[in-house]
Amino acid sequence: MADLSKWAPSDMLEPVRRFLDGDLTMASTIKVEQFQDGNTLVVRAEVPGIDPDKDVDVSVSEGMLHIRAEREEKTEHKSKTGYRSEFRYGSFLRSIALPAGAKEEDITASYKDGVLEVRAPAPVAAPGEPTKKIRVDRA
Repeated sequence: MADLSKWAPSDMLEPVRRFLDGDLTMASTIKVEQFQDGNTLVVRAEVPGIDPDKDVDVSVSEGMLHIRAEREEKTEHKSKTGYRSEFRYGSFLRSIALPAGAKEEDITASYKDGVLEVRAPAPVAAPGEPTKKIRVDRA
């Protein structure tokens, strides 16, 4: 059993702080915002503390955008009375429907300041394209 007499009161409150920050366990989803910028779907995913070259995978399949990230975090606390080490890790996945007609080769992704931004342009419908009326039959 751990000797709690070597822990400071702030050490005992650390799990509570992480829980209130939504950080106690790694969630299986990524916080995202999505919006339209003209004809482009913009998805911004909050993924701080990762290396975009090796920890993020952005893919497209069956009209869906998939964002997968893995994160590992380690902290160490050293003091005269003891040593404490914590680590947290997990993988995250978020899938979002792409706009109709979006092409995989037109989708771009960038990472800056802990935010992954994915842009998926949708083709613009040709102006004056005739609308085809569908007949409704009575059953």
